[in-house]
Amino acid sequence: MRRREVLAGAAGLAALGGGAIAVSERNPLESDAVVDPIELETIDAPGSDAGTVAVPERGRVTFVELFATWCGVCQDMMEPLGRVHDDLDGDIQFVSVTGEPIGNTITREDVADWWREHDGDWPVALDSDLELTEALDGSGVPYAYVLNEDNVVTWSGRGRKSAEEIRSAIDRAGGE
Repeated sequence: MRRREVLAGAAGLAALGGGAIAVSERNPLESDAVVDPIELETIDAPGSDAGTVAVPERGRVTFVELFATWCGVCQDMMEPLGRVHDDLDGDIQFVSVTGEPIGNTITREDVADWWREHDGDWPVALDSDLELTEALDGSGVPYAYVLNEDNVVTWSGRGRKSAEEIRSAIDRAGGE
């Protein structure tokens, strides 16, 4: 049932062309549930090599942002995300993930071009079947998460966030 809700929410987002909508009432912070690593395809773009990555990576603090290339707020978030990424050491897993329907209205090259245009310089991955989005109970874009070394969500936030707010959430999870 939850998968159907996530897919319906993603379709609604695409139809709206932006903004965030709720597809579930569960708050991931309430459960202390461990998010199992999910293998995602990474694309060849600045800071990202074609291949795969397990997200979240057990044993490391992980920052994940769900985004879409059609989302204006996601575009605005690239600058603060870049500042945070540049300020972190390599001990933090930092990844942006899109659940856009690759092969339908958008290609891997479109995502890579958007990434380049907006100065992305860290791994960018595809959540083609929305498995990570569902595991995180993602309900829109942009939606950011910080997971501790045990893969438990310690912070999440929708919409615009400052670099300071993101960095503080990473630091509180042990990613100093």
